[in-house]
Amino acid sequence: MSKTIVVTGAGGVLCSTLAEALSKQGNRIALLDLNKEAALEAAEKINKAGGTAIGVEANVLEKDSLIAAKEEVNKSFGKCDILINGAGGNHPLGTTTNPFLQLEDLKNTTEGFKTFFDLDPKGIQFVFNLNFIGTLLPTQIFAEDMVGRIGCSILNISSMNAFTPLTKIPAYSGAKAAVSNFTQWLSVHFSKVNIRVNALAPGFFLTEQNRALLTNADGSLTERGNQIIDQTPMGKFGEPEDLVGTTLWLCSEGASFVTGVVIPIDGGFSAYSGV
Repeated sequence: MSKTIVVTGAGGVLCSTLAEALSKQGNRIALLDLNKEAALEAAEKINKAGGTAIGVEANVLEKDSLIAAKEEVNKSFGKCDILINGAGGNHPLGTTTNPFLQLEDLKNTTEGFKTFFDLDPKGIQFVFNLNFIGTLLPTQIFAEDMVGRIGCSILNISSMNAFTPLTKIPAYSGAKAAVSNFTQWLSVHFSKVNIRVNALAPGFFLTEQNRALLTNADGSLTERGNQIIDQTPMGKFGEPEDLVGTTLWLCSEGASFVTGVVIPIDGGFSAYSGV
């Protein structure tokens, strides 16, 4: 039975890949993104492949924008059955320059150099809001369609940072930990009205957001990129398609008794002690 699936952050490579896979199961896909052009482009790709999709502009941090998006989805496809909260990201203002604080760092006057004490509260707030509030608000708007109906679920996108925080990115790590905690809380809260709530916790996937951080211009790995591969037992970055199987399962009736789980998809990164 086909369902109406809403995907936020759908203009990005990971979520657009998930949307394409779900469309191949006969579902109607509403691709939401702040970048309307990216949402329309992703929807057009699905439609050309024989699927059914629409691209909708939506700001996950503005309730009015989400309400307007929901009206468009309901008009085109009916009530939302499944919500995938894929919008998220990091920001340089919430990132330290070095992984460890050294005494000499306190005297470093290089432009752009940031210790923990230099982190901009606005940058921290931006990252937290984008990842956590950007998960909470779409859930408030679209989950109303699901209450009391059969076969409805929510899939959040956390991160393996939520299990073990990475150096240099305290804002992103903390925000994703909040997403994981919220996933568990919401799974209990919605348990009596037939809405399952789960999350994926991707490890390292090369995207446009992190490519410059993990790879050099010639395609070789940066120091941080090498650290990640060395700490990943499978010895590689994930491919967007690696998220598909778990997504299809959690969104299906095959997972009808599964709620409140956060599943790492990270090549063993979160399981490896380094020894």
